[in-house]
Amino acid sequence: MCRHLACLGPEEPLGRLLVEPAHSLYRQSWAPRRQRYGTVNADGFGVGWYAPDPQGTDPRPARYRRAVPIWADPSFADLARVVRTGALLAAVRDATLAGADGEAAAAPFAAGRWLFSHNGAIPGWPQSVAPLVPLLPPVDLLSMEARTDSAFVWALALHRLRSGTEPGPALAETVLQIAEAAPAARLNLLLTDGATIAATTWGDSLFHLSEPGRTVVASEPYDDDPRWREVPDRTLLTASRTGVVLTPIELAPAEDLASVSPKEPCT
Repeated sequence: MCRHLACLGPEEPLGRLLVEPAHSLYRQSWAPRRQRYGTVNADGFGVGWYAPDPQGTDPRPARYRRAVPIWADPSFADLARVVRTGALLAAVRDATLAGADGEAAAAPFAAGRWLFSHNGAIPGWPQSVAPLVPLLPPVDLLSMEARTDSAFVWALALHRLRSGTEPGPALAETVLQIAEAAPAARLNLLLTDGATIAATTWGDSLFHLSEPGRTVVASEPYDDDPRWREVPDRTLLTASRTGVVLTPIELAPAEDLASVSPKEPCT
């Protein structure tokens, strides 16, 4: 179910990371090597990136998303060749329901400075997570970009971010909450603000590659560099350009999980 990637590092063309490597995200759209669920990621794609902003006046990323396979969009080749960035998040999609909500359902989702992607699925959606719906304000539900499980996961995580929860805990708490409602859910989440990356493993693969001044987090390696490291399942990854920290995500007893809910915003 999907492949995604986030990178923080020196400024470079999008294509150098997403297209040129032997097993790039572009190639993973039809020939992934580590994908456990699904075989082809042809239900859309998206890339979000941060433009240089020395004055710090516009931290919001740009996005380019389409409902077609990444290889079927000739405009992406031009975009990838000339657009340069030092921070991005990109994904190719294998939809639970092919064509559901079209381009609006393609990651990355965005809000303010944040970009987000979900690799996985929630079995029984939406009935399986119905008990979680009242935890979100109506305005959050009405402003979801798509009516998909991934968009709902993003709404839960974003509510926590807006309430002041740090990125890593926001993802980990969201994973635990959904896993309690839907135990078979696969919840590999990926989040960046252009300066940091947070990610979870919960049912699918994730790897990271770190070198001086550059960190890549991806569903699977885009080349055979021996420095790639696999992230254990049920782990929270937090990263910057200087390194990666891994923390186990512990499934608490049900009575403890009942208290894991989005924090109320300060007033």
